[in-house]
Amino acid sequence: MDKYEVLYIIRCDVDDDKKTQTVEKFENLVATLGGTVDALDKWGMRKFAYEINKQTEGYYVLMNVTCTKEAQSELDRYMRNDENVVRQMIIKK
Repeated sequence: MDKYEVLYIIRCDVDDDKKTQTVEKFENLVATLGGTVDALDKWGMRKFAYEINKQTEGYYVLMNVTCTKEAQSELDRYMRNDENVVRQMIIKK
């Protein structure tokens, strides 16, 4: 299994309960796919350097995970299809 750094941004117009549910959903997804979440850091609301989808800020979350390549691909697919996620980036450590 490999270690990955997952950074994703949740839309700013989503309420706090939905943000928490989104973070928990991705944590549970990693566990379901056979990986582990080593660290979770909620950076909170930050301004974008440029406008993305007519939004100027978003809620940043950083996860360090250990999982297989297939699980990483599946996590990326789920994030791309989630309407609450503005951007995501997964980097192999």
